[in-house]
Amino acid sequence: MTDKILKISDDFWNIRGEFRVFGLLNIGTQASLVKRGNGKFVLLDAYTLQNDIKQQVDSLTNNGADIEAIINLHPFHTIHVEQAHADYPNAKLYGTKRHLDKFPNLPWQAELSNSKEFAALFSDDFEFSVPRGVDFISTNENLHFASVLAYHLASKTIHVDDTLMFLKLPGLLGVLKSPEVSFHMTLSRTLERRKGAADDFRLWVAEIAEQWSDAEVLCAAHSQTLIVRNGSPSIAAMIMTALKREELTLRRHQNKFD
Repeated sequence: MTDKILKISDDFWNIRGEFRVFGLLNIGTQASLVKRGNGKFVLLDAYTLQNDIKQQVDSLTNNGADIEAIINLHPFHTIHVEQAHADYPNAKLYGTKRHLDKFPNLPWQAELSNSKEFAALFSDDFEFSVPRGVDFISTNENLHFASVLAYHLASKTIHVDDTLMFLKLPGLLGVLKSPEVSFHMTLSRTLERRKGAADDFRLWVAEIAEQWSDAEVLCAAHSQTLIVRNGSPSIAAMIMTALKREELTLRRHQNKFD
């Protein structure tokens, strides 16, 4: 897969990049360039931009001078953090505690990207949501379920890493079904080991489905970009359907801890 940039709207561009597991299987990754209402830009997630992709981003952003922030949303997406900062050193750098711990020498802003204080800084353009009922930063570094979800109000676009996915899944006899929205396969292993965690997760999913009910685009890492313009079912409905498919997992958790 070659890197590409998808123009979602006049103020949102989704960058589809490469990420190879064991140097072989490319499961992809993403970043998004978003133009704010003030005319400046932010990068949602870090990615090493190359060749014509970087030229396009630089052309849109006055050679990067108008990129005011790089916002790292997934605690375990760290490979491109240093290069993104090197490419745009004047952009304010935001991340989770794991980003700060992993790269203590970078000039991080005080507000963590999963905090209310951070969300308030960008509330004119975005809404952010942190999954509840699951470990945000798991002690098992192979479990990457949770991330900060970003909703860009103007383009009606959800940018999400790992937590939600949109891809083809095996059906009967191994035949691939049509792509569908699903939760990351590590949900069962990242639900908090306490009473009420499953209910907290259900309530969080219902909350974002309602709050972002007008969403028309879902940009998901390691999978695909879903665009629904005046279509049915809506992205919100797809998210709720994905939740229903996880009901067995949630009930098993409740049986163990509630």
